Amino acid sequence: MDWSEKKDKFLKGVGWAVKNTGLYEQALTHTSYAHETGENHCHNERLEFLGDAVLELIISDYLYHNYPHTPEGKLTRLRSDLVCEASLARLAFGLSLGEYIRLGKGEIVGGGFSRPSLLADALEALIGALYLEHGLEQCREYVLELYKPIFHDLQEGVLFRDFKTLLQEFSQARFTVTPFYRIIAESGPDHDKVFEAEVLLAKKSVGRGRGRSKKEAEQAAAKEAWNNLTP
Repeated sequence: MDWSEKKDKFLKGVGWAVKNTGLYEQALTHTSYAHETGENHCHNERLEFLGDAVLELIISDYLYHNYPHTPEGKLTRLRSDLVCEASLARLAFGLSLGEYIRLGKGEIVGGGFSRPSLLADALEALIGALYLEHGLEQCREYVLELYKPIFHDLQEGVLFRDFKTLLQEFSQARFTVTPFYRIIAESGPDHDKVFEAEVLLAKKSVGRGRGRSKKEAEQAAAKEAWNNLTP
C-alpha cells in the first residue's frame, strides 16, 4: 500500500467529511520529508500553528460551558492538561496516526513514527486542516468527538493519572515491547505502607515511583518512565 492509499484509509477511518485532500496531505507531512524531497513549503508546521490556536479555543469553550462553577485558575490548569503533548499523543496513538505520517528517512530510523511530540504536532495540523475546510463549528464537533475518552477521564477525576496506559501504547509502538512492573521495596507500618515500584522495558529499568498502594506506585513509575523516554 503506497502512502496515498494509506492517507485515504486514515481519512476514511476517522469519518471526517473530507473534500480538499491536499490540506490533509500537508497535515500528514513532516518537515523531514519535505526537506528531503525539496518541497520545503509542503509540510505541516503552518497547519500545526493554526490547529494549536483552534484547539485551545474549542477546549476553552468546552470547559467554560461544562464547568460553570470552576474558577479561572483551575480552568486554565484543566485546559493546559487537555491540550498538552501527552493528551494529544494519547489521542494520536489511539488513531495509529504514526502509520500515516510522511517522514524523512532519518526520522524513520530514529523512530519518529512513535515520537509523542511529532504525533502531537501532526494531530494539531489535522485540526488546522479541519478548521480551514469546515469552519469552526464543524471542526468543533469533530474535535469534541475525538476528545471523548479524555473528557471521560476528566469527569471521573483521573485525567493523566493513567500513565501506565500511555506508556504501554508508546512502548509497543516504539519498541514492540510491553512494560513490566515489579514492587522493589515496602516501608512503614501495615496501616501506612509506602510502596516503591519499578518499570522495565526488555529487562531494562526505565522508571521508578512511590505510592501509598502498589497501583499508585506503578503509576508513578510509569510517569517517570514516560518523562524519561519521550523527548
